[in-house]
Parts: sequence; structure tokens; C-alpha cells
Amino acid sequence: MESEKVGEEETVIVGDYVEIMKTEGKSKGMKSKFSKLFWHGGSVYDAWFSCASNQVAQVLLTLPYSFSQLGMLSGILLQLFYGLLGSWTAYIISILYVEYRTRKEREKVDFRNHVIQWFEVLDGLLGKHWRNVGLAFNCTFLLFGSVIQLIACASNIYYINDNLDKRTWTYIFGACCATTVFIPSFHNYRIWSFLGLLMTTYTAWYLTIASLLHGQVEGVQHAGPTKLVLYFTGATNILYTFGGHAVTVEIMHAMWKPQRFKAIYLIATLYVMTLTLPSAAAVYWAFGDMLLDHSNAFSLLPRTTFRDMAVILMLIHQFITFGFACTPLYFVWEKAIGMHECKSLCKRAAARLPVVIPIWFLAIIFPFFGPINSTVGSLLVSFTVYIIPALAHIFTFRSATARENAVDQPPKYFGRWVGTFTINVFIVVWVLIVGFGFGGWASMVNFIDQIDTFGLFTKCYQCPPPSVAVSPPSHGLNTTAAAPLHQPFNHTRRH
Repeated sequence: MESEKVGEEETVIVGDYVEIMKTEGKSKGMKSKFSKLFWHGGSVYDAWFSCASNQVAQVLLTLPYSFSQLGMLSGILLQLFYGLLGSWTAYIISILYVEYRTRKEREKVDFRNHVIQWFEVLDGLLGKHWRNVGLAFNCTFLLFGSVIQLIACASNIYYINDNLDKRTWTYIFGACCATTVFIPSFHNYRIWSFLGLLMTTYTAWYLTIASLLHGQVEGVQHAGPTKLVLYFTGATNILYTFGGHAVTVEIMHAMWKPQRFKAIYLIATLYVMTLTLPSAAAVYWAFGDMLLDHSNAFSLLPRTTFRDMAVILMLIHQFITFGFACTPLYFVWEKAIGMHECKSLCKRAAARLPVVIPIWFLAIIFPFFGPINSTVGSLLVSFTVYIIPALAHIFTFRSATARENAVDQPPKYFGRWVGTFTINVFIVVWVLIVGFGFGGWASMVNFIDQIDTFGLFTKCYQCPPPSVAVSPPSHGLNTTAAAPLHQPFNHTRRH
């Protein structure tokens, strides 16, 4: 690697890849050391924390529900399988980003005041039609990803304070999440990503330990899988779980050396599996088929101080994840109205506010925590982060000249270009048939069932009848009180 300092800038050359960036800690007018430590991130570690924190959020609470639909074995195998598929397509996206940026910087394009996004990568490599398709899917997915975080906030807080219904909590948390308009970019999520991962780590191990200490409920059954609709609904929730790399390009662009991203998502996924596999398996082992009627794992565990702490930490983390999903939408909106390069943070924040309004509204219309994950996974995630990136890589390097001049050549252990193309074709076919086809059918059947059962704008989705008393909090990880009440007010029809 060679480096050359030019005034206050640094040019980093890696092979044919050139990145111009500000020299950290040496330019005049920089923020204080405290600000740089907690606010200005761009290292490999920052990217890892961002990927891991963004990947495992509220879905941690719905994976036991998916296990009840899939069965223990299928649940474990599909997590491993989709984790690998997600890591591969994140790697493919990183290759396309580096290829696009290298070509543009050879043309002397300066990106210091511009955040590169996925649709721009598609535009630069494949043209406007690819850009339009990528933009439509990416924005719609991130929009509903933000909606899901808002729904999860209302669902979780209800388990420690049911004085207000979930719709009212959605209003409150919508206003709270709107404050993410003041976070300029992914550079500024350093401390939030770190804290977010600590919070989900605590929650995952709370679910695991509390379920094991609780033991199996009397007469527990593990009948899954019992129906194809339930099986593919659960499978698409896991597809959604490991499809959090729709913000890969924005995370890479926030890195000081984005060419070092390649394996970061895989390493983040391996860590995430140490959280998702034990927690989902333990909760399913303890409660079995009861989870078919309880999409939020918190609803089955007795109320304790430890559970309340997990709920609070998840609420904070969902605020962070809302920002992760919404920040790319802020960028798109800024570019559309000509505010993206504005240096005034307050003006940009004010310009971003209209993005939050439709998210707020959709969370109130479709408060179906759990089933909405599978629907978004099958209809949007399948194309946004699996099919489109794999096809884009194939078409970008379809010619011999493009392959010869590629910035990154596929490694030997992937089988070079033949092996890479084969893996991409497999992903496209598999996700199109299983994820979008069967998964789309199953998740839409389940989603329509929610509308038929509860209606749109339902005031308190899956809330127990008012007559059901809520047990007071205890101060241990578990309780010797009777098992929590399981009311037939939930959503999954099994007949």
C-alpha cells in the first residue's frame, strides 16, 4: 500500500483502487478528541459493529416464533443457510461498490461531499433501468424496515407498561424515532452501533437463560412443521433476518478504507448466530407450539426485573436500528430535493422530517408484529439483497473485457469467475422460487389473515383481554409463580 499526503488530504492506493479522504486527527478545525472517539467512526471495527448491530434487532424476538413454524432442525439449518447466502451477497455488493467507485475516481469524480448509494452503483455499472429497479426495491424495503422497528417498539413497551395501548405507544415512539434526522450519516453511529450490539447480546442471553431456568411448560408440544403455509412463513422470516445488508453501500462509504469490507459481514453474521441460535432454540424448547400464537418471545416469559431490562434495552436498540434503516431514505430524499450537499445540519434535519411521516402512518395501519417480517422478507428482501445483487454482478462482468479489467478478481477458493457465477445463479433461482414464490404465497396468506382477524388500524394487536391481570415484577431471572397465561387472542390459524 502506498500513501501520499496532499495538504490536509490523503490518497490511499490499493491496487487500482483510489480513495481520497480527510486525514483523521490532523486537519484543522476538527472536533474534540471526545467527539472523534464517540461520533466519528470509519474503521473496520465500526463497520463490523454497524453490520452486526443492524442485522440482529427486533427479529431476535420473532425467531422462536419461526422455530415453532419450522421445527427445531429446519430452524437451525435455515439460519445457517441464509446466513451464508446473506454473507455472500453482501460480499458481492462490496465488490460492485469498489468497482463503481474505482471507475468514477479514474474519471476524477470527487465523493467527499456525496454519499454513494446502491442505486447509484447500479446506475454507474448497468444503466438507468437497473437504477430504477434497485431504487424502488431498496427504498420500499428500508421504508418497511423502519416501520417494523416502530411496530416492535410499541409491542415491547406494552409488556412493561400496558396503561396505554400499542397504537398510542406507536404515536409516542414515532416522535422519538424522528430525532434520527439529526444524525448526519453512518460515520456518526460509532457509539450507537457498539451499544446496540451490547443490548441485543444481553437480550439474547436473557432469552436463553430465562427459558432454560423456566423449563418446559406442562404438556409442551413441538409439532412443527405441520403446514406448508406456516413452514414457508417461518423460512421467510429467517430470510429477512439475514437480509440486513441493504445498507451495505452506505456503511462501506462511511469507512476510511472501504476496500477492507469484504469479509466483515460474514464475521458479523457468525457472531449474530451465537445470539440467534441459542435464544430461538431455548425459547422453542421451553414453550413449543405456544409460540405459534405468540410472535413476541417476551410475551411468554414471566415478568421479572431482568425481562424489563431486556425490554428497555431492545427499545433503545430499535431506535438505533430505525436510524440505520431510515438514514439511506434520508439521503435519497435529500438528493431528490437538492439538499444532500447542504452543510447546515439543522436545514438537512428539517428537510428529512417528511420521510418519517409515511413510516409512522404505515406502522399504525399494519401493526402485525411478526407476520409483517415474513411479508417484507419474501416480497422485498428477496429481490433487494439477494436476487438483484447476484444478477447485477453477473451482468456487470458478463464480458471477457470486464472480467479482465475487474478491480477485484474472484479468489481461487470460490472457483474464480465460473464458481462465482454459479453461486450467483443458484442464489437467484433458490430465492426466486423458495423465498419469493413459496415464501410470498405463505406470508401473504398469513398477512391477509391478520387483516381479516384484527382489521387495519387495530388499536392493540395481540393484547390480552382487559380482565387478564398482569403479574407484578419479581427480582430474579425467573419466578416460582405460575406460568404466564396464554390467551387465545393471537393470530396464527392452525385449522
